[in-house]
This record gives sequence, C-alpha cells and structure tokens, in this order.
Amino acid sequence: MGFLPLGQQTEYVAKYDANLLFPIARVDKWSEMGIESEKLPFFGEDIWNAYEVSWLDKKGKPIVALAEFRFPCDSPNIVESKSFKLYLNSFNQTHFEGQDEVVSLMSQDLSKASGADVDVVIRNLEAMESLVVIKPDFCIDELDVEVTEYHPNAALLQLSESGERGESVEESLVSHLLKSNCPVTNQPDWGSVHIEYKGKAIDHASLLKYVISFREHTDFHEQCVERMFIDIMRQCKPESLLVYARYVRRGGLDINPYRATYNVTLSNDRLTRQ
Repeated sequence: MGFLPLGQQTEYVAKYDANLLFPIARVDKWSEMGIESEKLPFFGEDIWNAYEVSWLDKKGKPIVALAEFRFPCDSPNIVESKSFKLYLNSFNQTHFEGQDEVVSLMSQDLSKASGADVDVVIRNLEAMESLVVIKPDFCIDELDVEVTEYHPNAALLQLSESGERGESVEESLVSHLLKSNCPVTNQPDWGSVHIEYKGKAIDHASLLKYVISFREHTDFHEQCVERMFIDIMRQCKPESLLVYARYVRRGGLDINPYRATYNVTLSNDRLTRQ
C-alpha cells in the first residue's frame, strides 16, 4: 500500500470536497481468499460510526452531530478510513441549509465511492445517551493458552472432543483480544469479535489462539472479518455462522463489519470500550 498518497502527510481540508474519498476495490482481497465476487459466501454490512461530524448552518453557526453509515458487504469498493476522516472534515467550514441536505450529500458521495447504496443516519448529541452499551456474551479470553503464532493460520482452528464426535451446539462467543494493523498507516487496530455459530462444537482454546493470531496481520477491518468467516467455515464447517467485529474508534471513526451465512440486519449496539 506504500504507493497510496494516503500514507503521506496530509493537508486537512475544511471546505466540502467529495474527491477526498478514496475507494479500494474489494475484489483483489476476495480473490486472495478464494472468494468469487459473483457468488459471495456471506451476507453482511460494514457499520461505521462517526463521532466528529460538524458543519455550519446558513448563519455560520456550527452544528455538531453523530453519524452512522451502513455499507453493504457486496459493494464493489470499501472506503479507506483516513480518506473518510478527511472527507468528513471537509464539512467543518461549509454552510448547509440543514441536516437533510448533509445526509443526502453524504449518502450520494459514499454510494458513488463504494458503488452501492449507503444508508446514512445523523443524530444530535442527545442521542448519545440512548446509544446502548452492551455487555458481551461468554468471553473466551480467560482461557489459559500458549500462543506462538501472530499471523492468521486457519489450521489453529480445531473442533472440540464433542465436536469430533459429531455433537452439535449453538454458541455465542466473544474475545476482546483482536488486534490487527492498518495497511496504510501501520497503526494498530483494536477490536472485539463476536462469533455465533451452530454446528459441531469448536474448541474454545483453538478459537482464542486463532483470534490472537491476527495480532501482527496487516489488513483492513472488513477483510479481517471476512478472513475469519472464511477460515471458520472451511476449517470447522458450521451449519450457520456469524462473525461480527466491533473495532475501537480511531480519529473519530469506528468500523464494525459483520458477515453471516444468512441475511440479517444487526443493531449498532456499542461495546464499553467503544
């Protein structure tokens, strides 16, 4: 990714400019993981939350708000996060008639950049009080495991003894030990991952070691989730699977992709660390 201008020192533009958005095609990473773009093996969305959204009203008074963006997982492109931040910053000193105009413009620009319809919701700061902070399901982080691999390795994933005997379970598991690195800035991306499945029981210790193995991996948030989904499906062959990562915000943005074997729209409930 070193050829990208996004990895260099950047001027922060305060006047609206849609050209700041930098799309990156999903297809290259899909091909690397053996995913056919014409026949995706999952459903899902990429939910972005922006906590530093502002513009000027017609009288020049600043408006501050929160925004939620939902990108369909089958959009041809993702939007690089730094370019997204620069784009949002470009609203700071721009006058608009009202919130509806801002929503319409953002939806138009992001849909064009990603190649698919993007839903945009803007909320005032009072809405922050109503945003849910959830407690996770069963957390596997306290398991006593020895870890030696810090790059994703699907072979780490194993069935439990009961799973090997063919016993089926339904489980909802969480780990807060997810970390990967941004391919543009090489900054760490911290997150929690929720894995819900039905099928032969997965060994919890092996799953934890697999999650930790992303620690030195370089990829975008969306691609890390898709790699997890593909590896679990291929290695453990569950009947159904949902992988949902909630990443810690950086630069006023958090990214929360989910992929599932079934079509579902998930709520945007925040974890405590977000």
